[in-house]
Amino acid sequence: MHDDVDLRGIRGYLFDLDGVLTPTAVVHMHAWARLFRPFLEQHDAEPYTDDDYFAYIDGKPRYDGVRSLLESRGIVVPEGEVTDAPALDTVHGLGNRKNEAFNITLAEEGVTAYPASVAFLDAVERAGAKVAVVSSSKNAPAVLAAAGLADRFDVVVDGAVAARDGLPGKPEPDTFERAAELIGLPTMACAVVEDAESGVKAGAAGEFGIVIGVDRGVGRAALEELGADVIVDELDELIPAVQRAAGASDIEFPTNDATPTNDPSTTREEPE
Repeated sequence: MHDDVDLRGIRGYLFDLDGVLTPTAVVHMHAWARLFRPFLEQHDAEPYTDDDYFAYIDGKPRYDGVRSLLESRGIVVPEGEVTDAPALDTVHGLGNRKNEAFNITLAEEGVTAYPASVAFLDAVERAGAKVAVVSSSKNAPAVLAAAGLADRFDVVVDGAVAARDGLPGKPEPDTFERAAELIGLPTMACAVVEDAESGVKAGAAGEFGIVIGVDRGVGRAALEELGADVIVDELDELIPAVQRAAGASDIEFPTNDATPTNDPSTTREEPE
């Protein structure tokens, strides 16, 4: 299906987390719904739907998602401070309330990495490529731990790192560029792997070797228009391309049959 995909020269893969490696987008969707359904009802606003998640929230840093959704409903609240209590109806208070909802939902539902994505991760590592996670979420370390992937990534550029280093979030390319720097590769030697509109935009805005779009609901036409060079339903579709690029036809690459480890007891608190 992807016989024409050329990954020669790609020596690093910069993975988004939610929706690419793990189905945490579902956990996030449930958490945002937990936050905004009662909030919007209290404000007599148009009810919250999953379409709102994709249109205003998906892939953005948490507080930006709050701002974007509130703007869509014409609701104005004080900005507040990052230390605001979750009970406060400020941008930061609502964002912190969403984080509480996320942690509750993660504990209730758990998370298991996509088997096809783990197979692709195995393949690129076996081919000698470097890997990193680039996520807008400050919960990335907790999600990686819960999915049994924490030991696979020495470099994680998440929302906490972006805030600490003053990096603009997606759709700007800065967090992906920092990840490339941390794994010691020029951006043109790296692939950006994304499923969210803002993430694909970020990849297209930078000088990366290739932008791989994973269609988890945005739609192929939209991903292509946003700048994805290659679009797949599952990442293991690209294992043959990785194998060709590595010239490693004699290596037995893993399949997606194995079920990844999912131990919710390993979940860590979100870094601040």
